[in-house]
Formats: sequence, C-alpha cells, structure tokens
Amino acid sequence: MSDTSLHTPETLRSRSEAVAGTLPALLADAQHLAQVVLLGEHGRKRSGTGDEFWQYRPAEQGDSYRSVDWRRSARADSHFVRQTEWQAAQTVMIGVDDANSMTYTGAAKGRAARPSKLRRAQTLAMATAILAVRGGERVGLMNLNEPPRGGQAQLMRLAQALMDHEDRPEYGEPKPKFMPEGARAVLISDFLGSPEAVETMMGQAADRGVRGAILHILDPDEEAFPFDGRTVFESMGGAMRFETLKAGGLKQAYLDRLRWRKDRLKQAARRTGWRYSLHHTNGPAEPVLLWLYKSLERVR
Repeated sequence: MSDTSLHTPETLRSRSEAVAGTLPALLADAQHLAQVVLLGEHGRKRSGTGDEFWQYRPAEQGDSYRSVDWRRSARADSHFVRQTEWQAAQTVMIGVDDANSMTYTGAAKGRAARPSKLRRAQTLAMATAILAVRGGERVGLMNLNEPPRGGQAQLMRLAQALMDHEDRPEYGEPKPKFMPEGARAVLISDFLGSPEAVETMMGQAADRGVRGAILHILDPDEEAFPFDGRTVFESMGGAMRFETLKAGGLKQAYLDRLRWRKDRLKQAARRTGWRYSLHHTNGPAEPVLLWLYKSLERVR
C-alpha cells in the first residue's frame, strides 16, 4: 500500500468510523473509573488568591495586621491567619504511547481476559483528563499541536485523538509537541523504546518547570517471561522476528535487561523531580488512577 492511499477519502472515512465505534466504550470506562475520586468543588489545597476557605494557620512574623482573623483568634491564646485556596487554573499535559508494542496482551484462551497495554493506558489517560476538567483545569495531549483547554468538548477531542492511530512505530519514544511552562504532566508507556529519548524529554520538561508522573505499564507476561522450549518472538507490527528452541535460556538475560530499564526510569524521575510507578494490566485500574491524581497534586 502506498503512503498516499493512507489518506484517500475512503481510508479516512473507514478510520473515522472505527474510531467513532470505540469512543463510547472508552468514555464509559473512563467515566466509571473517574468516579473513584470525588472532587466536588475542586480545591488546589495550597494557599493563594481565591474565595474558598482552606484552613487557619498560626500567625507568623511578617504577616500583615489585616491578615489576622480576629474572630478565630479570640477563641484561642494566639493569633490565626485565614487562608484561602489557590484557584488559578492549572495545565495538565498527558502523553500516551500508542506504538505497536502497546497493543500486546498476553491473555490466552482459557485464561481471564485482560486489556492490552494501550487500552489500559487510554482509559487511565481519559480518566485523568476527566478529573482535571472537573477540577477546572486545562488539559491537553503532548503529541498534539493544540493548546490545552477545559470543558466537555475538550474531553471528546482528547478521546478521538487517543483512539486515532496512524503510522505506528514498533516501539514508542516521547516527542512532545506542546509542553507549556510550569505544567504538570503524565506519561504512560511500556518504555520499550529508547531510554535516552525518555531521559531527554524529562530533562527538557524539567528545564521548563514541568513536573509529573511516569506510569510504566506492562503485561504480566512481559514481567514474568513464561516462555520455554521452541518459541517464536515477533514484534506486534511484524517488523522483528526471532525464533529459538530454548526460550527458557533467555529468561535471566531478559529479566536483567528489564530491570535495567526500570532502574534508568527511576533514576531519571529522581533527577527531574518526577514520580515513577509500575502497573500490570491484570491489576485493578482504580489504585493507579488515585496514584496519578495524588502525584499531580504533590508536584504543584
């Protein structure tokens, strides 16, 4: 198939219909997952300019006379300052690796079904976006040349963009096109591509005051390497193929290499002020979403 045939009206219409057919399920899953965090009236949980009361704190040297809450202070032996919540809208940028490797699932016949890495990543990304929009935040995707926005219409745009895949590489590398200074970020990937590309992205983001969380997502078979005897290993896009009669003999070298990748990610996160977590697709998604949300809260 030529490159031009990828953009014919028939091909574009077919791809659009495929995306539209999967959108309702993705949005339903993400909406359901987002219910685990009830934001209500979103508070930034830090002091600043705003109308909503946050907390009282003991008055300190340097506080102005007018900042003292005299009614609260009258009930104690010391002075207290009334603090309000910071209510300036923040920006959350989300990156989802959509390379061919992310479509892998080791679920086999006779075993409980589990989602592909990509579907779990898409669901977590959309649930994170839903929570951000509920909290009055702007949200966007790293790989789009579009500014982050708030509102329900933006959620639909993000869902469509997450489901529309074209010219996938075998293994992904983060190449953000839009990363506002001071934003918070989430990057979800199996990180089977170049670790140098990830380290470069995180370093450049840190230089712009961007902090966030990287979620390392793997199928449990990729973690355990349950292969033995004659095995054919093939990349999800079919570009790479390797056959061996003794797959079990490769296990230790594979596990050592995987451990090396994890260590590099953890070290990069420590250097740049990001947070790292590992998630397996056979585990529940709710604790992971909570971790992502709390991670974004902590990096403010």
